[in-house]
Amino acid sequence: MSIQGNCPVITPEGNRKPLVEIERSIITKFRHKVYSPFVRAIRDFKLIKDGDKIAVAISGGKDSLLMAKLFQELKRHSNIKFEVEFISMDPGYHSDIKKLHIENLNYLNIPAHIFESKIFEVVDRIAKDYPCYMCARMRRGALYNKAKELGCNKLALGHHYDDVIETILLNVLYSGNFKTMMPKLKAKNFEGMELIRPMYYIRERHIEQFIQYAGIWPLNCACMVAAEKIGNKRYEIKELIKNLKKNFEDVEKSIFKSAQNVNLDSIIGWQKDGKKYSFLEFYEE
Repeated sequence: MSIQGNCPVITPEGNRKPLVEIERSIITKFRHKVYSPFVRAIRDFKLIKDGDKIAVAISGGKDSLLMAKLFQELKRHSNIKFEVEFISMDPGYHSDIKKLHIENLNYLNIPAHIFESKIFEVVDRIAKDYPCYMCARMRRGALYNKAKELGCNKLALGHHYDDVIETILLNVLYSGNFKTMMPKLKAKNFEGMELIRPMYYIRERHIEQFIQYAGIWPLNCACMVAAEKIGNKRYEIKELIKNLKKNFEDVEKSIFKSAQNVNLDSIIGWQKDGKKYSFLEFYEE
């Protein structure tokens, strides 16, 4: 299996801002674009409560690196009493990719528990035709296991606003159903564990702006199996949304709100707790 990574291995030491400036920018320069939406999602969806111990999952990508720094700032400024453990799974990175990842963590002062899983190797062996789906499931399970091992009751993932609207369109256009990416959900196979997405309101372009300002070179997927075999549907959806915006500037906002304004009186069928329902069952009521 050839896991070489799809991002150039560059150590951007000459471009990186000093850590103190990076941290200060979160609550100054990027307060309205990044920090405030982060806090608002936590408040709106009740993602964190007193006594929580949260495992913050860091893949090394732009989203999770920012999420880790946001949690550090939240710890400094929030009245909520909670604990944080930063966890980072190595699914089988090339040594140069892993080196860059560790350099980023050290530079950003993120004390992460790095653990190996060899998921890339397993996925390439058993799921050649659908590697991304299987990889995502195995990653999630490995992260839950590590979170439980560290005594955490919640696992935080770095999905953002654009991930939410892209997921809605992916389900509608390719799966023939209407589902969104939930801001929080209870783990089915890990009792007492809950998954939370505190970056739910943060736009991807603002994450990119922060990373560019900081001068950090984050990891991409780092899996050549996905790069070679998947004509990534999510990128197709991104292009579709970009084209739709040419004639409808607020299209992203409308897609996002559609999952909050579902009218069951105008739905032919739906599913609840694993059971399917039809409007006909209630038509004569």
